[in-house]
Amino acid sequence: MFKRTLIAASLTVAALASAQAMAVTGGGATLPAALYKGSSDSILPANFSYAAIGSGGGKTAFLTNNPAGFSTTGTVHFAGSDSILSASELSTYKATYGASFGPLIQLPSVATSVAIPYKKAGQTALNLTSAQLCDAFSGAKTTWGDLLGTADTTPIRVVYRNVSSGTSEILSRHLNSVCPTQFATNSTFTNARLPAGSALPSNWVGVANTSDVATTVNAVDGSIGYVGPDGVDATSNAVVARVNGVQPTSLNVTLALSSVTPPSSAVDAADPSKWSPVVANPTSGYKLAAYTNFIFGQCYKDAAVAADVKAFLTQHYSNPGNNTATQAHKFVAVPNAWKTAVTANFITNTSGNNLDINNASVCNAIGRPL
Repeated sequence: MFKRTLIAASLTVAALASAQAMAVTGGGATLPAALYKGSSDSILPANFSYAAIGSGGGKTAFLTNNPAGFSTTGTVHFAGSDSILSASELSTYKATYGASFGPLIQLPSVATSVAIPYKKAGQTALNLTSAQLCDAFSGAKTTWGDLLGTADTTPIRVVYRNVSSGTSEILSRHLNSVCPTQFATNSTFTNARLPAGSALPSNWVGVANTSDVATTVNAVDGSIGYVGPDGVDATSNAVVARVNGVQPTSLNVTLALSSVTPPSSAVDAADPSKWSPVVANPTSGYKLAAYTNFIFGQCYKDAAVAADVKAFLTQHYSNPGNNTATQAHKFVAVPNAWKTAVTANFITNTSGNNLDINNASVCNAIGRPL
């Protein structure tokens, strides 16, 4: 009897320890998933979970506080998303949960490219214009000869994301800026391609995860797709196309986003949309560049969760912070000016804007539930 009791007690302690070990629940975008969790140099703390289900699923889970998409229960504490929060999502969240949960926070996590992997026999230095990308991904051109002005009859086989994906949103945002009659900006590829919901060519292939894109492209000659930099060697023109003559290197991503600066006024600092800058068609650098984002609550009823969130933000937005891991996964760290602004507003409150995690004057008796 004593032995059975001891075993039961040990199992209870182990279960409690396991629950405590994953105290902060999140998930979302697959593009930065390996940077966030699961690799030897991942940046999320040990007690943070991260379910890589896509940006759309991550946003939905956070905005409705429904962890079912993460295959767990309890509270959703944060999300990762390459897809920015829309005005409708922000207003609905404020109306539904603002009084009980408090404000939400959207922050740029790392800068990323969307690379264009391809496999075409005899082609090792593919260079496509933005207009050619429009023609390939819309299906306006169906063979490589049509696309490149040659006699090549090889069909173009597009590998696309078949879930709500921030990677699709970044791609379609640029294409919409160049060819608005062919593409809208949307996180769902089949809705971004116009007319929305129209039938796709039979040889096109949809995949759910970033990690499946490059391998699916490489499986069949004539294929082309789009993927984050952690899923392919974005520096090699033999496997990734240049766009308008530019390779998706870290330097070119930095150049593309150099025109945007962090919010400076109190009004802008309090607006989550101002913390996710959009550059649909950069004047310099690589055209398909953007920030992938974190979404947190400002207020948490669990003080331990609030402390863990603030500790992670402190580390990530310090200098050098997580720069080494960020670069190892082929992303680009946010500029120091952005790190300083995030720290002043959301961690230390030296800005005086009262936006910091669990600010006493804002979060008194409210917050994301226990």
